[in-house]
Amino acid sequence: MRALVVYESMFGNTAKVAEAIAQGLREHAEVEVVNVVTAGEVPAPTVNLLVVGGPTHAFGLSRPRTRRDAAKLTDAPIAIDLGIREWLEAALPVAAGHRALAFGTKIAKPPWLPGSAASGIGKRLRHLGYSLADQPADFLVEDTTGPLSEGELDRARAWACRMAFTELDRIAHHA
Repeated sequence: MRALVVYESMFGNTAKVAEAIAQGLREHAEVEVVNVVTAGEVPAPTVNLLVVGGPTHAFGLSRPRTRRDAAKLTDAPIAIDLGIREWLEAALPVAAGHRALAFGTKIAKPPWLPGSAASGIGKRLRHLGYSLADQPADFLVEDTTGPLSEGELDRARAWACRMAFTELDRIAHHA
């Protein structure tokens, strides 16, 4: 099985989750992990599972304005004009049978805070024709710039491992 993990990250937290997801998938699949800017520059390989993730900004996917605001909080270079939102808007629809997963990072407190990049990514993937292998997953950070909440990287690895195993089983039974 081949998987592609595409992520957007401002402060490194979503990138860490993407890497943890890749580690979990690698137990059952060949995995490539790419930043959304890189993903926009290279043709998408044929994959059995597309995994897409980004940070929650202003209750949903980042926008150029929220990325500009995030850039003020870090010295790290941040792509302002291209994020997961724009990458998915430019993506072509896929034929039935293509599978995907959506994940995001969001602030842990207050727990009632609405909005999720993962949910928005999931909706956009379904609109493109992907069938989601699981419900969109949120991984929690303690504050806007992080760090990730304790145990979230382990949770991301376990989720991905479970999803890879499930997808391999699905593929075996549909072959």
